[in-house]
Amino acid sequence: MSMLKRLPLYPMTTKVDSQGHLVVGGCDAIELADEFGTPLYIFDEIGLRNKCREFREEFGKRYPDVLVIYASKAYANAALERIFNEEGLGLDTVSEGELGIAMSANFPMEKVYFHGNNKSQCELELALKWHVGRIVVDNFHELDMLEKLVKKQGIAQDVLLRMTPGVDPHTHQYTSTGTLDSKFGFPLPLKDKAVERALKIRGLNVVGLHFHIGSLIYEAEPYEESVGFILKLAAEMHKKYGLELKELNTGGGFGVQYTLDKPAPPTAFFAEKITSAIIKGCKRHKLQLPKLIVEPGREIVAQSAMALYTIGVIKEIPGVRIYASIDGGMADNIRPALYGAKLEAVLANRMRARDSGKVTISGKFCESGDILIRDIVMPKLVSGDILAVAGAGAYSLPESMNYNAFCKPPIILVKNGKVRMIRRRETLEDITRCDII
Repeated sequence: MSMLKRLPLYPMTTKVDSQGHLVVGGCDAIELADEFGTPLYIFDEIGLRNKCREFREEFGKRYPDVLVIYASKAYANAALERIFNEEGLGLDTVSEGELGIAMSANFPMEKVYFHGNNKSQCELELALKWHVGRIVVDNFHELDMLEKLVKKQGIAQDVLLRMTPGVDPHTHQYTSTGTLDSKFGFPLPLKDKAVERALKIRGLNVVGLHFHIGSLIYEAEPYEESVGFILKLAAEMHKKYGLELKELNTGGGFGVQYTLDKPAPPTAFFAEKITSAIIKGCKRHKLQLPKLIVEPGREIVAQSAMALYTIGVIKEIPGVRIYASIDGGMADNIRPALYGAKLEAVLANRMRARDSGKVTISGKFCESGDILIRDIVMPKLVSGDILAVAGAGAYSLPESMNYNAFCKPPIILVKNGKVRMIRRRETLEDITRCDII
């Protein structure tokens, strides 16, 4: 298989020049590797903005009132969050750190939603101090803390209640969040108690309900089933306790294509299925259409970035396997080791080279499980080749670590031949600066 067939998995502006080099955002990937070193993460600004607009347009033309909020856990960076704000998106945060990044980017806090299954009192105090738009309440302990805090501060706070719909999203167990046996949200048997309790707290304004069923979902049925559940619940809670469903947050988790053999439905597919289910469900239960909140994260940034590595040691075990080691691996992209994520790669410096056979791309870290891609068909590799891995924009960076005292890689943003560094490479001083002797 020609490496050129893998180009659709890469950022929107990716192409191959006359030298056979990979080009993204008008920049030669080999020149970028020379200038910034490897590992190197590259975001395509045009592709990133295009994905933001795609979500806003596809959901917006099907539903009267929609807010798309970027799930910053996929990758939180101040420069990118300024782009999201410029493109009209809100922000989903889950920690003090993610709130802090939003503040550093001067993100409008009224468009920030604060999630999390174990928010600390300090985090809730910070969210209230900074006037976040919505707190998505996950459990009774959090309700108790919020009751005391809003009373103490004499303020009112809009909240959503996260409900667990008990739906199997048919994804990996590590990325499934909507089943009954989940650490997230109020479980089905306690839904009445949760709504009744929240509505009685003076200072909490329950504006709606939230659910999130998982990540890397390639089917519409789990969303449709969850919408049906949540609207039926809303109708019951309105009748019993007077709950007004002003907002419905359906989460994110839409599938992304990482490999050629597993395509993902387009944004329009999920937009059509979800909005139709809400419109039909509200009509069935005689509910006013709520404001719709959707939370794409991975779907915005995954294919908007690639990662560059340099091939080092090549080890051939006759009759068994060829290992090609790169200068990164599980410390900057743990997804393959953590839950078997599949990735594709090309040779950025020899895009027109003919395939030779299978090779396993291994990382440089002291774990046998540090395998980035197993048995990928590639041209014959030589030390010094530049490997470009697709789909690097989501979760690789926020899940990166300093294992083996690894210095985390730099991140750049490219557009129309211009380069902007948005995060520098860590140094040895960064590795040791928190140590105390």
